[in-house]
Amino acid sequence: MVSSASDPAPLIGVTTYLERAQQGVWDVRAAFLPEQYLTSVTSVGGVALLLPPQDPDAAEAAISGMHGLVLSGGADVAPELYGEDRHPLTDPARADRDAWELALFRAAERRGIPVLAICRGLQLVNVARGGTLQQHLPESLGTEKYRIGGGVFAENDVEVSTATPLAGIIGETEMRVHSYHHQGVDRLGDGLVAAAHSDDGLVQAFVDTSAGHIVGVQWHPEENAEDRRLFADLVSQARAFAARRKEDAR
Repeated sequence: MVSSASDPAPLIGVTTYLERAQQGVWDVRAAFLPEQYLTSVTSVGGVALLLPPQDPDAAEAAISGMHGLVLSGGADVAPELYGEDRHPLTDPARADRDAWELALFRAAERRGIPVLAICRGLQLVNVARGGTLQQHLPESLGTEKYRIGGGVFAENDVEVSTATPLAGIIGETEMRVHSYHHQGVDRLGDGLVAAAHSDDGLVQAFVDTSAGHIVGVQWHPEENAEDRRLFADLVSQARAFAARRKEDAR
């Protein structure tokens, strides 16, 4: 069944962090996510629903009502999950988020729900598929260009492979992206195909269409309000998924 723009807006789950937050007299741990992620989804016709870390056993129920999933950026994935010792500069473990997002991703995989994995999200998907990470790129690649610090996103050029679906989504073979990371893909996980690289050979994106529709990017597309192509693709894929599910239920 072919979906159309007249179909109901697809529901897109977006993962969040649990962080200490202050508002007025309150100082509490709260679900937190930059607004850019939400507007990136809603500006292209999706409905964004927050998915804060919780009991991983709830992931199946949480994802069951979704039509798409965004795995957002954030702290480093625990190296213990891919069998490596912790580098001194790797972020402190966020076990709650790692467990929750791994459970969400695996539940989405089982259902064939489209996934857009951003920065940490790309790294988490790679680990979920049995891949590994470079824990500190300034050491392994000798460059600080991917995280200049101070909350300022670096801008870097990436080359998109014409042999993968990402080229069709982006519509060009070269693009300038917003980066803020000090880790990256080392060994690609099972079924993942590199779809973009930077000039030092670092994998900047991957895809997998064998288990639904998975796109992972190492950069932060939510930071570019003039370019919503990746989010528009996710919402389009989510709309088609919703239509298929509706048809199957008949």
